[in-house]
Amino acid sequence: MSTEPQSFEILLVPEHVVEGSADDAVRSAVVAPTGQNGASGYPRYSGDGMVADIDPVTRTVEALLVDGSELDYGLKPVLHPPTDSQS
Repeated sequence: MSTEPQSFEILLVPEHVVEGSADDAVRSAVVAPTGQNGASGYPRYSGDGMVADIDPVTRTVEALLVDGSELDYGLKPVLHPPTDSQS
C-alpha cells in the first residue's frame, strides 16, 4: 500500500516569508509523480514547468528545476497539501 500523494502544489515564495501561502507566491505549479526517482533518490514530480524531487514523508523538496533552471536566489519552495481530485 503506497502512501505517496498523487500530486503536490509547489509555491515559490520569497525567502523572508516564514510560512508561505498562495498570497505570497510569485509562482505556483501542481506537480504529479512521474514514476521515476530523481538524482536525490526521492520520487520525481513534474508539471507546469517545474520538476521536483520530493520526500513525500517529510514533505521536503529535495531538488527543484523551474523551466529547466535552478531556483533563483531569494526564492524558496513551499509545499501545499496534495491535490488528489480533479475538479
